[in-house]
Amino acid sequence: MAIAPTPKGTIMRDGCAQLYRFRRAKADALAPGAMPLLLVPSMINKWYVLDLRRGASLAAALTGAGLDTFCLDWGTPEDEDRYVTWDDVIARLHRAIRRVKRETGAPRVGLLGYCMGATLAGIATALRPDDVGALVNLAGPFDFAHAGFLGAMVAREHFDVEAMIQAGNITPLQMQSGFVALRPTAQLSKCVALFDRGQDPAFRDAFDTLEGWATDNVPFPAAAYGTYIRELYQENLLMAGEHYVAGQRVELRRITCPVLTVTADRDSICPVAAARGLHDRCGSADRELLVVPGGHVGAVVGSKAPAVLYPAIAKWLVERLSRSRKEASAEAACN
Repeated sequence: MAIAPTPKGTIMRDGCAQLYRFRRAKADALAPGAMPLLLVPSMINKWYVLDLRRGASLAAALTGAGLDTFCLDWGTPEDEDRYVTWDDVIARLHRAIRRVKRETGAPRVGLLGYCMGATLAGIATALRPDDVGALVNLAGPFDFAHAGFLGAMVAREHFDVEAMIQAGNITPLQMQSGFVALRPTAQLSKCVALFDRGQDPAFRDAFDTLEGWATDNVPFPAAAYGTYIRELYQENLLMAGEHYVAGQRVELRRITCPVLTVTADRDSICPVAAARGLHDRCGSADRELLVVPGGHVGAVVGSKAPAVLYPAIAKWLVERLSRSRKEASAEAACN
């Protein structure tokens, strides 16, 4: 089964990153007055978990709902990218937002971040709130005091992040080993499931596609990784209001656009309490918390996602992005 099946074009390149714009089918009309939407995936795995396969694609669902949908592919860092800093990463996201605004003529964009991408999207919104009309946190941690097993693995008393980055980028093997350590029996469970249901073509297609993505890790730029682990996981500076990007303090209360936090009830990567840090600290009067069944990845691409998660996110975004554009137009008229 083909991965990333939703048609798209590349509209910008920025270092190893690319900005995609998904193409709508002829039958899919744009939602009237809705602002564009930018998907922000994690930097750890490749972006296409958001467009995994036909029938399991959040990107396709959002495009089909009438949203002009873009996606920032962080790309595959090379050895020289070890010097890419956390500030550089946020700056790249800001450039993608500006390009979406310029491409569409919209005064603001919607942001949907997944996993670490949600953390980045929240930080970008807090720094430049006037750029964002609505924000969706899809299983992204904000309160790292509740980061679960992953937080325990990188706790400062036994995890020396400076030693980790001395050799350069964090390699895919290192990243994958960390996730395997979170659930050491998961590989055995997969083997049992494959033995039990491997003759079912639909199950085999879904299994192979997801397994391919899960092992398709990419290097993490060393400098950015050092800041991410030290300041967020180990020191929880984002919740303390002491995290700075390019000299600017990141204050979650500056996020006043509509905010939807989506968490999964069996998520061991981003527990519910970690994700709801944004919900609790943002300054939005329109904020919702949605808990869906599944784990960190299964909730997004599993069998229940097309019927439960995708329609809920699409409906929320269409309503908020349409309303936000009307409000922006009214503000411009007043000025």
